[in-house]
Amino acid sequence: MNTKEFSRIRKKLGKTQKHLAELLGTSLKAVHSYEQGWRKIPPYVERQLLFLVSRRKRTHKNQKACWVIKKCPPERKKQCPAWEFRLGKLCWFINGTICEGTAQKDWHEKMKICRSCEIMASILEL
Repeated sequence: MNTKEFSRIRKKLGKTQKHLAELLGTSLKAVHSYEQGWRKIPPYVERQLLFLVSRRKRTHKNQKACWVIKKCPPERKKQCPAWEFRLGKLCWFINGTICEGTAQKDWHEKMKICRSCEIMASILEL
């Protein structure tokens, strides 16, 4: 997540920097630093911010589960935490999902794949 996207999502949520800092459990200075590009946005902050915007957008009501969209075979679904916890509309939120055939090693690798997926794209449509 870059600084412009962070700021755009905060504004879309209608939150001040102070209020967003409270929601994210971080300092006002940290939020300001993320938006100015003085600090790298940590994965846990990105994840929380994306979760908040996903709940606000409510696109998940008409959205198909990831395993339907990706046409996952039964053996892949059985290995995937999104299937196990029935979070096919929040698959991007969980580490260890079996996207593109394997679980990704970290959040940044996962987000590279998720950002090209229609589930994440619907969240990021601002």
